[in-house]
Amino acid sequence: MAPVTLHLRSETKPLEYRSALTPTVARKLLDNGFKVNVERSPERIFDDEEFASVGATLVNEGSWPNAPEDHIIIGLKDIPTSPLAIAMFKNQGDWKEVLGRFPRGGGTLYDLEFLADEKGRRVAAFGFHAGYAGAALALLAWVWQLEHGNKEALPSKGHYQRKNDLDSEVKEQVSRGVQKNKGRAPRVLVIGALGRCGKGALECCRQAGIPEERILKWDMDETAQPGPYNAIKEADVFINCIYLSEPIPPFISTDFLKQGTRNLSVVCDVSCDTTNPHNPIPFANQPTYFNKPTITLPDFSDPPLSYITIDHLPSLLPREASEAFSEALLPSLFLLPERDTAPVWVGAEKLFKEKVALLPQALRQR
Repeated sequence: MAPVTLHLRSETKPLEYRSALTPTVARKLLDNGFKVNVERSPERIFDDEEFASVGATLVNEGSWPNAPEDHIIIGLKDIPTSPLAIAMFKNQGDWKEVLGRFPRGGGTLYDLEFLADEKGRRVAAFGFHAGYAGAALALLAWVWQLEHGNKEALPSKGHYQRKNDLDSEVKEQVSRGVQKNKGRAPRVLVIGALGRCGKGALECCRQAGIPEERILKWDMDETAQPGPYNAIKEADVFINCIYLSEPIPPFISTDFLKQGTRNLSVVCDVSCDTTNPHNPIPFANQPTYFNKPTITLPDFSDPPLSYITIDHLPSLLPREASEAFSEALLPSLFLLPERDTAPVWVGAEKLFKEKVALLPQALRQR
């Protein structure tokens, strides 16, 4: 049997520095008989030579469309011409047009976001680092608003080479904010606190020095009764970490926030369901970006109210996020030679075919 060839695509989304494969994982694949082609990339957190030094073959950036048909292309974010490719299996945005490209071209999409083991648990996810990065930006935005009000938006944020660099900045800024806030640490509400994403958000708050009693941890029990929730309005920072799998009533609304006293000044929707008709934070309906992290809502002052909806938050910590994801994915990658029978890949192909079956005939016919 010919060895499986993986072709690591250079990410094209602006400010995307993560990688589905790391040099360490590439070496392990090579040691187990795989071939690994790596597109040169000007953005990836790992230098091209880090891959070359472990034996991967460097190929031209953007060469994946011309790769042999038996090569497996691996990447993370947007396929060129589609800003919402990652949301295809969530039926968001232009998912029909994008997904239809695969059956028309004779290809199969294994969506890494939905790759699951036999018990239905996701095998690899960026959730922890998404929650961590989202909480970090939310805390930085809280401090910024204390110092600047709604006169200036939080400035552009670049990625951090190491998590320690982010931790140091957030802790220092939060300390300043606490002094500005008359000695009171922010009250942070995390919904979805028991999941990967929520655990990352909680860990960031702790690393920032926020006392445990100022961190509210909500999950399914606390949201069993439909919103809106006063607890969100009473918090200074709200971090949404739920995985939206079915319609739910809104957690909060602008009308509700205008009633009575409000402390809330920063919302970070880590789940980033801006195009989902069942978005539980209806006013957070536009994407934000690392070069413009927040959108400030009009008609709110003292305090101002802004939100963060960056859909690739883990790229704030691209090295650690990529290392954790790639290592978690590796056992499934080892099963690619048996993908016709390995449950993790059989399930992924089954999901792909189910989604394709929902497409109009014209969009899936070769």
